[in-house]
Amino acid sequence: MDYKLLENWQRKSQESQKKYKNFLKKADARKVIRELPTLHNEAFSKIDCLDCAACCKNYSPRFKTPDIKRISKHLRMKESQFIDSYLNLDTDGDYVVKSSPCPFLGSDNACSIYDARPSDCARFPYTDEDVIVHRQAITLKNSTFCPAVYYVLEKLTEKFK
Repeated sequence: MDYKLLENWQRKSQESQKKYKNFLKKADARKVIRELPTLHNEAFSKIDCLDCAACCKNYSPRFKTPDIKRISKHLRMKESQFIDSYLNLDTDGDYVVKSSPCPFLGSDNACSIYDARPSDCARFPYTDEDVIVHRQAITLKNSTFCPAVYYVLEKLTEKFK
C-alpha cells in the first residue's frame, strides 16, 4: 500500500500543498518530531535517492566554511581554488555551486564527494529533524521535488487527522 502512495507523488504533492501548509501551521511540533525517526526510516526503506537525485540536479546546498575546508582537502585543492572552480556567492551571501546539476553528481546519480559532502547534503531532506516543522517554507518546497518529504508529510497528515 505504501508503494501505491508513491505513485504519481509529484502531482499529488503539488495538489496537497495547501493541506501540508495547514497541517504544519497547526501541528503539535513535539508530537510530530517524535514520529520523524520512524517515518524517515520507513520512507528510505522504500525510496532510493540514486533513482531520483532531483535535489542534486536542481538545487544547491550551502557550502559553509567547514564544508569548504573538508571538501578542498578531500579534492587536494586549495580552498581558494575550490571556491573559484565550483562556487558562487548567492544573494544571501552563501556559497552555492555555480551550475546545475551539481558538478559532483555522477551520471549514475552518485556523489563523487559523498564522504566529504556539505552538511546540508548530509542532512537533506531533513525528514528526521525538527526542520520539517520549524522551517515550513523549506519543507513545502522540498515536498515538491523529494519523494521522501512527500512520503513523510503524507504519513504525518494521515496520522494526525
